[in-house]
Amino acid sequence: MLDVLIGTSNPGKRGEFAELLTGLPLRLLTLGDVGLADMNVEEDGGSLEANSLLKVRAYSAASGKLTIADDTGLYVDALGGEPGIYPARYGGSGLTMPQRRQKLLTALTDTPDALRTARFVCVIALAGPPLPEPLTVRGVCEGRIGTQEDSTGRTGFGYDPLFIPQGYAQTFSSLSAEEKNCISHRGLAAQQLYGVLQKLVSS
Repeated sequence: MLDVLIGTSNPGKRGEFAELLTGLPLRLLTLGDVGLADMNVEEDGGSLEANSLLKVRAYSAASGKLTIADDTGLYVDALGGEPGIYPARYGGSGLTMPQRRQKLLTALTDTPDALRTARFVCVIALAGPPLPEPLTVRGVCEGRIGTQEDSTGRTGFGYDPLFIPQGYAQTFSSLSAEEKNCISHRGLAAQQLYGVLQKLVSS
């Protein structure tokens, strides 16, 4: 059994990784499990790769454990790529996530369906023993922003109630975890990560 630290305090994200890495002999730990719940890493790298590497290096150095950290961006074409690499900061400090979702919908009020295209991008970084150097993998999910928040969806978090993946009529939050994990930005990145971890646990 290999201990792997998930560099997040987000329970939704930790749960997703548990599902995405099912089948590997891993014990997934949170920042709280290793006494790092109050540790904050400044994400000023300017790209998803840079920010994920900043986090994974800091958390793996502090814990001494093999660590996963990810960074996710939401790029809406009609808004010039906003919210971009800082979706959790969209609209400024002090807003709740429902308020950030509403701000995004308001910004797209007069935008027709055909121009509401968007994509989620996820970069996952892995660092710490026994890896000699950190590595990153990237996943992209194309889609569009709906015209209203999906109030029927029971899964997902963040902007999931707004994002409709390409080829689907439902938002991420209305898809089952199995469906979402097959097509999502994090799922596609995790598929690449799975192979790397598989080699580590078998070596």
